[in-house]
Amino acid sequence: MKIYSWNVNGLRAVLKKGALQALIRSENPDIICVQETKAKQGQAEIDFPEYEEIWNSAERAGYSGTAVFTKIKPLSVRYDLPTEQAFADNFGDPLTEGRVLTIEFEEFFLVNVYTPNSKNELERLSLREKLWDPEFLRYLKTLEKVKPVVACGDFNAAHEEIDIARPKTNHHSAGFTNEERQGITNLIAAGFIDSFRFLNPEAVRYTWWSHWGQARANNVGWRIDYFFLSRSLESNLKSAEIHEDVLGSDHCPVSIELEF
Repeated sequence: MKIYSWNVNGLRAVLKKGALQALIRSENPDIICVQETKAKQGQAEIDFPEYEEIWNSAERAGYSGTAVFTKIKPLSVRYDLPTEQAFADNFGDPLTEGRVLTIEFEEFFLVNVYTPNSKNELERLSLREKLWDPEFLRYLKTLEKVKPVVACGDFNAAHEEIDIARPKTNHHSAGFTNEERQGITNLIAAGFIDSFRFLNPEAVRYTWWSHWGQARANNVGWRIDYFFLSRSLESNLKSAEIHEDVLGSDHCPVSIELEF
């Protein structure tokens, strides 16, 4: 089973470039999860007849959103995190931003996530540290009581210094603060495997590059897109890849292959 994940930074834009179509033709994934769709279902011209479409779009037009295209029929679908009131009371409810989409399959839950960015002035860092990261982890552990979990998407944090081209100058930057990195550490401490790092412990590879300063051409990047797996799926994991050659977004796709 091949599963891909890609922050497309606008689904309509990446379709117009033909990038997602080319990826599907060349790789033929069983499931592809996309983040930052910036569209509602029906606003993008989708022509993937082999795939079922499942969307969780933001209420705000042209912003955020997740979607899953799957050849494998889901058993169930869940939207968002089960914490609406806590978010609304404390942070203005980012659950209206379509950031979490959970698909249940026979062998596992697949959780597609677009984690909130802490923003340049770190105005959402408190949201990340105090609410989003712990609530997301709690949600994954709740699902895991039923069956194993595969969580993928844009986690908007580089975990270790190996995961960012210029760590020394970014310790106070959104995506590499101690608080955001701790969120990733907590996932791993709770038993989830960082699939790429598990199979490639020394590899220096990135999944996102700034639009500024020819960052992608110079490979000045960050690894902020992940597949995290329940420990019980360790023996099912056959590969984990980063596809830097796939253009069309400021992120590149990441993928895993599972065998059941």
